Amino acid sequence: MDDKACRNCHMLIGHGDTCPVCGGKDLTDRWSGYVVMFNAEKSSLAKILGIKVNSAYAVSVE
Repeated sequence: MDDKACRNCHMLIGHGDTCPVCGGKDLTDRWSGYVVMFNAEKSSLAKILGIKVNSAYAVSVE
């Protein structure tokens, strides 16, 4: 994957230079692992990770 991860919310971004979730511009290509959230409203994992928007997120971001 050539996606970049937002250092603030960990969302994976395929193109652009701004995170669509938090509006952050601090993106990095140094991330590992990812989780795809399909139903953030009902997911226990989403609550633990603080995810509110369905998308792909990096597990670890440097």
